[in-house]
Amino acid sequence: MPSSVQILGTGQLVTLSRRLRAAGGPRLQRNMARRIRRAAEPLHRDLRGAVRGMPLQSEGRKRNRHGQMGRGGPSPTTRPFRGMLAGGVRISVRQGASPGARVWIDRSRIEPKARNVLHQINETGRLRHPVFGNRKRWTNQRGPAGWWTRRVQAGIPRMRSEVERVLADVRRDLT
Repeated sequence: MPSSVQILGTGQLVTLSRRLRAAGGPRLQRNMARRIRRAAEPLHRDLRGAVRGMPLQSEGRKRNRHGQMGRGGPSPTTRPFRGMLAGGVRISVRQGASPGARVWIDRSRIEPKARNVLHQINETGRLRHPVFGNRKRWTNQRGPAGWWTRRVQAGIPRMRSEVERVLADVRRDLT
């Protein structure tokens, strides 16, 4: 899974960024950055919503070696799981040598034990984890494989056309 989607470094963005700096238009630069961010926000919201609503199907409870059902225990994470994962999906806008927008997964915002969860589900459709933190007992949960990739591919054309519209407007302001 690509850990981020980026629209940056295109010849038009680089040329326009140089012209904005040469024109000395910090107001124009801020306006362009704000509008590029706005172009990426729907994809950002869609990815966060997909994480919050992701169906994770359990394989079901299994009996232990004594024939009894497992007992459970405290959750190893301190925050609600899907909310924590959704909080890791970030958006950033850059200006300068490689201007553009980026939607990515910030692993530092996800608890250490769950940092590969989104990648694992996207690649295999399977989440393998210890049962309530007990590393002697593991379970599998199924999720939609390719959830990130599909949403990104669906969102890129709209994001790209919006950025092109922003570029045309800023170019018109410069001339």
